[in-house]
Amino acid sequence: MRPTSAVNRASTRGRHNAAVPVPFLDHPRPVAFAHRGGAAHAPENTWAAFEHAVELGYAYLETDARATSDGKLVAFHDRTLDRVTDASGPVNARPYREVAAMRVAGTEPIPLIEDLLGAWPDVRFNIDVKDVPGSALLPGVLRRTGAWDRVCVTSFSGSRLRAVRALLDRPVCMATSPAALAAVQCAVGPGAGGQRPGLLADTVARSGACCAQAPGRLATRSFIRRAQALGLSVHVWTINDRAGMARFLDLGADGIMTDDITTLRDVLIERGQWHPRAGS
Repeated sequence: MRPTSAVNRASTRGRHNAAVPVPFLDHPRPVAFAHRGGAAHAPENTWAAFEHAVELGYAYLETDARATSDGKLVAFHDRTLDRVTDASGPVNARPYREVAAMRVAGTEPIPLIEDLLGAWPDVRFNIDVKDVPGSALLPGVLRRTGAWDRVCVTSFSGSRLRAVRALLDRPVCMATSPAALAAVQCAVGPGAGGQRPGLLADTVARSGACCAQAPGRLATRSFIRRAQALGLSVHVWTINDRAGMARFLDLGADGIMTDDITTLRDVLIERGQWHPRAGS
């Protein structure tokens, strides 16, 4: 599946469902996300990981986006190269020609986000924007690939999320900012000292967020219910044990992100909740 002409193979799904705010979320729930492609089985954020997840039937892949010094957007989590490659220093200090020559775990090249989007036109990508330059580059990548309906943009920085949204030509699924997650966690009824539900709903609506992507420690039953009452899908990360997967599914989570993609698939199959990509 590694692309020869990624942009030519990209397409816009063009499917809409009145029951959900954006096409990205129109897949049957619960949604299974291959975190960094499924890092328990292959080097993270590499072609080998993403290809394995797609072969297993995953319709949703999670990845990270960082900019190189010459304005290319690559699938890479860390700020520096040290942990997963034999090189060192910040990713954004290197031009793409140097990054392209590096190998994750000694064997795997670092993909371009644009190539990943083009490789599987029927697969959806959850993209965590890791730096400010990446915020400026992602809208152009979506424009060239036509992947508007197949992407959810998330970040640990509210300012990066706002920067991406300001540059978008079309609506794209956006996750809540960390501040909004905290507000959902603390939301209470009138007079109890927290943010009132009506005010919080207005805040969420103005942000354009469609989903709340929360760590397992935050995703209590009350948090999930509050978020869903605001119209947000709740995706819990990063859950790598069978018991945890079952627990969050029982709590009503709309999706689970995991490194252990075979175990999550097994759990969902056992529960009759596995929804693979079309044709798999």
